[in-house]
Amino acid sequence: MATMHERSIVVFGGTGFLGRRVVWRLRKAGFFVRIASRHPDRGHRLFGFDDPQLRSIEANIHDERSIANVVADAYGVVNAVSLYVEHGSETFHSVHVEAAQRVADQARRAGVERLAHVSGIGSDAGSSSLYIRKRGEGELAVRAAFADAILIRPAVMFGADDSFLTAILKLLRQLPIYPMFGRGLTRLQPAYVEDVAEAIARAVDRKDVQAITFEFGGPRVYSYEALLRVVGHEANLKPMLVPVPFAAWRTLAWFAEMLPSPPVTRNQVELMQVDSVSSPEMPGFEDLGISPHSVEEILQEILQDH
Repeated sequence: MATMHERSIVVFGGTGFLGRRVVWRLRKAGFFVRIASRHPDRGHRLFGFDDPQLRSIEANIHDERSIANVVADAYGVVNAVSLYVEHGSETFHSVHVEAAQRVADQARRAGVERLAHVSGIGSDAGSSSLYIRKRGEGELAVRAAFADAILIRPAVMFGADDSFLTAILKLLRQLPIYPMFGRGLTRLQPAYVEDVAEAIARAVDRKDVQAITFEFGGPRVYSYEALLRVVGHEANLKPMLVPVPFAAWRTLAWFAEMLPSPPVTRNQVELMQVDSVSSPEMPGFEDLGISPHSVEEILQEILQDH
């Protein structure tokens, strides 16, 4: 019979878009889960107080002692913390590199057997994009600190409460003319967030221990324009799509970032210039026995909710 240590997983960022789904999937697989976040009360609201196999704990990824306290006696750690807009001391470097390395280092010191680090498709330490570069540097830092770390690279994720498909749907309904990023040629392979969460849970539960990198993309690759047309079709809309040069988007984003909640950021503009497609040479959903859901399938659920 497995001990609590053998079935205890810490999820950093366990209240986020992906993290909270990872928590549920791990719980369903029989793990004891510690939800580590800056706001443990949010964890209580999301998951309740009455499940003895779930604990919501305050943790600060910028503090070694805080991390050490949370990962003590854990079998596994999942780092699902991410940052999309820099603000103050919360920078891509401090979160995706320094904090990621800190979590990996403390996990190794605590004798943790499994570490899964969530990054993203296209992460590259040599990229000219600050966001993509720091994601790549973070992967290198994690592997340097924890040699057998599992790297998780999802494509752009979608789900019922995402900031991707739901945002597109909202704008398609509101705008008679929809401004596209560039000519709409960027290639995307959106992955359903529930599929990614299930994949992470299965990856952590694998019996073999080895450094491995998974890339998770959905069942179909779209151009950005084709994706917009699919969303419009499913919602019975006929959008007029107009190309807008990336230079114009960067200027708009520069001004938008002065707002408390910018509708578009320069980081997002940069990301929309880079294809987000999984490599056929990399392990993916099929290696974990998962048949990923398509955008069209989940769009119907999203449309019903909205």
